[in-house]
Amino acid sequence: MFLSRIFGRTLFAAAKSETSTATAAAASAARNPLEEFFEADRSVDDDKPVVYGRSWKASELRLKSWDDLNKLWYVLLKEKNMLMTQRQMLHAQNLKFPNPERIPKVRKSMCRIKQVLTERAIEDPDPRRSAEMKRMINSL
Repeated sequence: MFLSRIFGRTLFAAAKSETSTATAAAASAARNPLEEFFEADRSVDDDKPVVYGRSWKASELRLKSWDDLNKLWYVLLKEKNMLMTQRQMLHAQNLKFPNPERIPKVRKSMCRIKQVLTERAIEDPDPRRSAEMKRMINSL
């Protein structure tokens, strides 16, 4: 009886530690989806300014496939939503929005994707497929 209590406690403690480890790993892997609307905070100690990229050129976008352009569209949409959310929150706190030039870059890239997709839809010889592509592009 004494041995069963000791082994029972030992096994229970081992099982409890395994579940707590698994729970902690799952909690760290599962992030709040609302965090994607906010940019990761930089440390205050960083003296050098962050340099952000340029907008996509139409010539570069013409080389991409339909699926790649569709994926890029949603990446840019997510970036735009994140920037607009950050700008709105900082405006509500009377703080300055850092790097406001990022929003026009994202918008230009999105407009250029629509332009390239529209060019492809116009060039398509099948009128039904062309009309379907145009409807899809206009819904973006």
